[in-house]
Amino acid sequence: MNVIKLFQQNVYVKEWDAVIVRVTKIDENTAGIYLDQTAFFPEGGGQSCDTGTITSPDVSMDVIDVQEDGLQIIHTVRISSGNFPDSGVSVHCRLDWGRRFDNMQRHCGEHILSGICHSLFGGINRGFHMGHDAMTIDISLEENPQITEITYAMAMVAELEANKVIWADSPVTVMRFDSREEAENLPLRKALAFDEDISIVCVGSPENASDCVACCGTHPSTAGQVGIIKIFKVEKYKGMFRIFFEAGQRALEACRLRHDILYKLSNRYSSSIEDFPSKLRSSEAKMAETKAKLHRITAALIAKESAELDEKAASSNDNVIIHRLKVLSMDDVFNMSKTYMGNTPKLLLLYSEEDTSFILVSSGTPSCGKLVKEYASFYNGKGGGNDLSARAIFTSEEDAMLFADLVVKHLK
Repeated sequence: MNVIKLFQQNVYVKEWDAVIVRVTKIDENTAGIYLDQTAFFPEGGGQSCDTGTITSPDVSMDVIDVQEDGLQIIHTVRISSGNFPDSGVSVHCRLDWGRRFDNMQRHCGEHILSGICHSLFGGINRGFHMGHDAMTIDISLEENPQITEITYAMAMVAELEANKVIWADSPVTVMRFDSREEAENLPLRKALAFDEDISIVCVGSPENASDCVACCGTHPSTAGQVGIIKIFKVEKYKGMFRIFFEAGQRALEACRLRHDILYKLSNRYSSSIEDFPSKLRSSEAKMAETKAKLHRITAALIAKESAELDEKAASSNDNVIIHRLKVLSMDDVFNMSKTYMGNTPKLLLLYSEEDTSFILVSSGTPSCGKLVKEYASFYNGKGGGNDLSARAIFTSEEDAMLFADLVVKHLK
C-alpha cells in the first residue's frame, strides 16, 4: 500500500493520526518509521524536510529527517521517551509548523522572483538553493539576446514587480497531471524534465500567470502569505547571474537587522539614516587627512631619531649601540631599521618602548637571528629573523633590558 501524502492534499494540515506500517531500527535511540499517511514533507525540490513529533500513549519520538523511499516515506525519529513502537500501533503526528510555513514562504517567494526574472529578462532559473542566511537563484539569460547581464538596478525592478504579485495576493494553485502532454498545455517557464506524476505550481491564473513551473514542494495558497521579497545582491556566477534574496519572515528579519545596524551607526555619527552616507564620506575624508598628517609626523620623527642614532654610533667605541624610541611602534622601528640593514659596522638594538620589543640590525656579523634564537627565550622573549635583521618581543621592559645586557656582554 502506498503512503497517503497529506501534504499534497492540504498543506495546512498540522496534526493528524496515522498507523505505523513498518519500523526499521537504526540504533538504540534512532529508527526509521513508515506511516500509512503523512503530512511530513520529505526533502526534495530544493526544500528541506519537515520536522515534528510522532507520539502514542507509550512513546514520544522527534522527527529529525524525512526522505522518499520508493513509493513510501521514511521518517527518521529519535526517541525522547518510552520504547520504539511496533507496526500496527496508532500514533498522533504533529508538524513543526513554524519550520513548514518558513519553507512555504521561501519556496513560493523563489517561484515568484524566478517567474518575474523570466518575464522581464528572459532568464531561466538553472539553480536554486535555500541556505541558512539567504536563498539564491542562478539565472541564465537565454531567451532574450538583447539582455546580456542583470545589474543591481535591474534586480531592484524585479524585486518591485515580485512584491506587486504578493500585494495582489495572487492565488497559488497546484495542479497534478499523469502525463507530459496534459501539463504542457500550461504556460510553463521551464521545460518539463519528467513524463508522469507531474505537479505544476501556478502563481496567478494560468491565463495570466506570474509563474508556472513543475515543483513538488509546499506553498501557501495565496502569494500574500509570502509577505515580502528582498534582494540583497547580484553576482556573476559560471556564466549566469546569482541573485541573493530572502522571502517571508526571514526577509523581514533581514531588513530589520540591517535597519538596526544603520540606525545605530547613524546615531553614532549624529545623523539621520538618510544623511548617514554623506556623513560617513566626510568622516572618512577627515580620517584620510589625519592619517596623511600622522605619516608625515612619523617620517620626520624617524629622520630625527636616525640622525641621533648616527651621531651616537659615530661617537661610541662600543660594538653594540642601544637606542630607545619612546613613541614609535614596532612597525615604525622596523621601517627605520631598513636603512641600516647590511649597512652598519656595529650591532644596533632599536628598542620600541611602546611594544617592549627590539629590532636588531647588523651587517650580517654577528647574526641578528642567531642572537634572538639563542638568548631571547632566557627572558620570556620570542621572535626571529635573519643575519641582517631580527625581532625580539618581550612582555616587560625588565626582561627586554636583561636580554640587551646579555647581548652586550656576549659581544664584548
